[in-house]
Amino acid sequence: MQSAAKEEADPEKNQGRYNLRRRKDDGDVKEAEAKSELQEERVEKVPAAPAAPAPTPLDFGGKIGAFFWMLFLPAWVLFLVLHVDQKDPSLSNFPPALPSLETFWDPQALVFVVLWILFQALLYILPVGKLSDGVLLRSGKRLKYRTNGFFAIVVSAAVVAAAVYQEVDLTYIHSHFLQLTTASFLISMMLSIYLYFRSRSTGPDERALGGNSGNVIYDFFKGRELNPRIKEFDLKFFCEMRPGLIGWCLINFAMALAEMKQQNLDAPSCSMILVNIFQLIYVVDGLWNEEAILTTMDLMHDGFGYMLAFGDLVWVPFTYTLQARYLVSHPKPLSLPLLATIIILKIVGFYIFRKSNSEKNAFRRNPSDPRLSHLKTIPTATGKSLLVSGWWRVVRHPNYLGDLIMALAWSLPCGFSHLLPWYYMIYFIILLVHRDSRDMSECRRKYGSAWDEYCRTVRYRIIPCVY
Repeated sequence: MQSAAKEEADPEKNQGRYNLRRRKDDGDVKEAEAKSELQEERVEKVPAAPAAPAPTPLDFGGKIGAFFWMLFLPAWVLFLVLHVDQKDPSLSNFPPALPSLETFWDPQALVFVVLWILFQALLYILPVGKLSDGVLLRSGKRLKYRTNGFFAIVVSAAVVAAAVYQEVDLTYIHSHFLQLTTASFLISMMLSIYLYFRSRSTGPDERALGGNSGNVIYDFFKGRELNPRIKEFDLKFFCEMRPGLIGWCLINFAMALAEMKQQNLDAPSCSMILVNIFQLIYVVDGLWNEEAILTTMDLMHDGFGYMLAFGDLVWVPFTYTLQARYLVSHPKPLSLPLLATIIILKIVGFYIFRKSNSEKNAFRRNPSDPRLSHLKTIPTATGKSLLVSGWWRVVRHPNYLGDLIMALAWSLPCGFSHLLPWYYMIYFIILLVHRDSRDMSECRRKYGSAWDEYCRTVRYRIIPCVY
């Protein structure tokens, strides 16, 4: 789930690669020496990592948890889609009335989603933009990625503008939102099934460390293959950055048109304009800095399965657009002081988010870059260093801090009448707290005493009032 460019100051989160905990005497000194010699030999031959990584613990509640999330996530998206349509979308009106089964399905909606994905795939494969190097894999290989996301959203915007000029009714997206959601879910499910069966023929070096438990349901959910490709077409990278992310902006724009139509306005409301512009800036920034996603956990470590396929194609475009969709039927006028406050919050949050992510990505890609010589670091026994400079000296997750401030700016235009448009803010806090907890455990395991020193140096975890 998009998200995506939100990581800790650790320059690389490669599970199973390092173990800083000093081993006690196991009663066989010769075996320990042999292991040490073997590790030195591996470093000489394959600088990336050992050829046979250790198994990793199961995430998301293990096998039972994976089954639960596979059922819960579509149900939750359905709840949001149906609940926001109510005249009074308060929690006291839960549960929303379920429509007939025929209402969920529309062949035209499926065709629309398929054509949108194929259009984005065409833009992705065009020989436009930079070929970027990915991180070094366990096999010692380094994949190349076509990072032309900014080109894709510019062309997409031009096509949408041409459609509006030709009087194509884009409010269809608002009136058929449920059917479009269903169609996207079916496509994500079919993609997940394809990914699972193709992963059965992949070698150990091509599999993700965390998605090969041997349990069908867990591996289907988490994803087995790390970088599934059809020739040079990288399926995970494409889905992470293209149809859902750019579709997010398309849906927001359609909601602005729907608001004008439903409320008889000559122009979208200030609240709708703020939500559209703020989230468009966020997406455009991600696509302009598309290369940075190559050093995130999704690309480096997570397999491509149901979790990411559903997140990319359903969760992002159909839940992150909730504020814009809410405003269609529940317009909120903004006073000038509130308008100015929201804009300032967005600017501050975006600055922290972009500045810290740029520092992190540059440090991850090349810690020895002379341009980064001024940055302060803490060395670790792994040979890597922990960044304690710039925004990473203020809090351990300044990118999370910037994200939270921006999420607040996205929610404030919707007012305080209902909790529903604050869903993204609430969800994001829960997500980041959970991710921070996982990061703390993993980094303490990997870096040992160096991590303790890092925690003493950078006391605050996500925001300056949270230790």
